[in-house]
Amino acid sequence: MTNGFSDQFLLEAERHSVWGAAQLEALMEFLPEAPWSADLPTCSYQQGEVQLRVGVLGTYDMEGGSWLWGWANPGLGGSEVVALSAAVARYGQAHGIPEFTTEELDLSGFDDPRRAAEMLAFAGMGVANTPGYIGQPAGPGTQVYFLPDDPKVPSAELDPVALPRVLMAGVSLIGRSPRQAVTGYFEHHGVPQRVEGDRLIADLPTGNAAAVSFDRMGRIGNIRLTVSG
Repeated sequence: MTNGFSDQFLLEAERHSVWGAAQLEALMEFLPEAPWSADLPTCSYQQGEVQLRVGVLGTYDMEGGSWLWGWANPGLGGSEVVALSAAVARYGQAHGIPEFTTEELDLSGFDDPRRAAEMLAFAGMGVANTPGYIGQPAGPGTQVYFLPDDPKVPSAELDPVALPRVLMAGVSLIGRSPRQAVTGYFEHHGVPQRVEGDRLIADLPTGNAAAVSFDRMGRIGNIRLTVSG
């Protein structure tokens, strides 16, 4: 689903798609299936026995189909709990991404407004470089999205064995630019990379190399790994 979002936003979201998908999986495995509560003045979030420091990224009004950024919330604006959300707005201003700088976004025209809200949360997580996002119901027809800001959350590390699966799963999320998605994944993990013809070569920290080739349509053709003995 891409209708309604700007190219600038889609390319930014794509840049975080692979590592973000893997990180969300790690966060979901970390959090227990349990009731939650939050104390916004102290930036505290509790789910079961897990307590985290969080920020409020935004809220989604399911009835109206609108998204409100945390930094634009009149009850929260300027407070510590929306500091990460405000950082997303500053990034949007610096890089010309209107979705990050518009206080309230009307998503009602999307084929799937709820998924559009999830994409905003996903992209915001990527720009803020946080270890995932947490969406929870906050009253009738309202969903609130938190960004964890706590070292207790485990990071999804780069695993050469799982790399082909991780890359293919991540690039399928948006599909705007698989090359952008792959490049963003290696950038996030600080992996040196170079372009050789239609291939992107990444020198993995294990001493191995990953070669990702792209076809004429910009899609991933194949992924080849050299494994050291």
